[in-house]
Amino acid sequence: MALPFHTLLLTGAAGTLGRVLAPPLLGLCSRLRLSDLPGPLAHTDLPAGAERQACDLADTTAVHALLHGVDAVVHLGGISLEGPFGPILQANILGLHNLYEAARRQGVRRVVFASSNHVTGCWPRANTLDLSDRPRPDGNYGLSKLFGEGLASLYWDRYRIETVCLRIGTATPTPPDARALATWLSLPDLVRLVTAALTAPGVGCTIAWGMSANSRAFWRDDGTWAKLGYQPQDNAETHAAAVQHILQPAGPQRELQGGIFLNMGPYDDPPPEAPSAPPPQGGAASGPAEPVPRRPLGQA
Repeated sequence: MALPFHTLLLTGAAGTLGRVLAPPLLGLCSRLRLSDLPGPLAHTDLPAGAERQACDLADTTAVHALLHGVDAVVHLGGISLEGPFGPILQANILGLHNLYEAARRQGVRRVVFASSNHVTGCWPRANTLDLSDRPRPDGNYGLSKLFGEGLASLYWDRYRIETVCLRIGTATPTPPDARALATWLSLPDLVRLVTAALTAPGVGCTIAWGMSANSRAFWRDDGTWAKLGYQPQDNAETHAAAVQHILQPAGPQRELQGGIFLNMGPYDDPPPEAPSAPPPQGGAASGPAEPVPRRPLGQA
């Protein structure tokens, strides 16, 4: 039987999920191209039979060369944690725009985009969401993923590049804490989901929740999994006894779906001003007297 793709590109190949996905993706293509920043890519054990091509996504020329001859992309590249806006802008926003522009020019047929559950991270945990619920990103990272979903929509409507945006939950070997009983995506289910997103016919621009069949899920599948042919086999509930007592600190990170990301930042405030030099001691002052600081009302 013919393979679905001749050349398949995996970005972010040196990351945790990239290393999980690279071996099974070899079975879907004649040529698997693995990419990441030069340092991580050079020091990561990746499967034999795949080619490596280092690339900084912020480098427009390098990205166009990276996508030459590519049929489809699994895009995990970029920054995967909450942090200051500047680096996220370069990697997740400008870098993703470079990727889609290169895809348009090189005739790429499909992108599987690693979006994130942090697109909706400011929803309360009491809410069970479906895809009709509005985005509520929980930080710079979630905002960048929401931009990516918009970019995917634009390039489908204008240029007919299909994309499946996967709002990936907690993709780990086992759930690490109580929150993950709702958000967990087992690594075997991750492989099933990405494979389905690559091979399902006629996806257009589709958003799908990236989780296993969790009994306590924050998100409701509304038929998208069936459209993709994704059938999760795992359920975080099998790990509940081990982790349901591991709670995040009280506050927004425990109340809202985004978890610990709600306790990060803001990052972009200016640094505090250095304290003023003390006024001269004794004798006549050499300049105007320092003003007495005013305390805010109610501050002792």
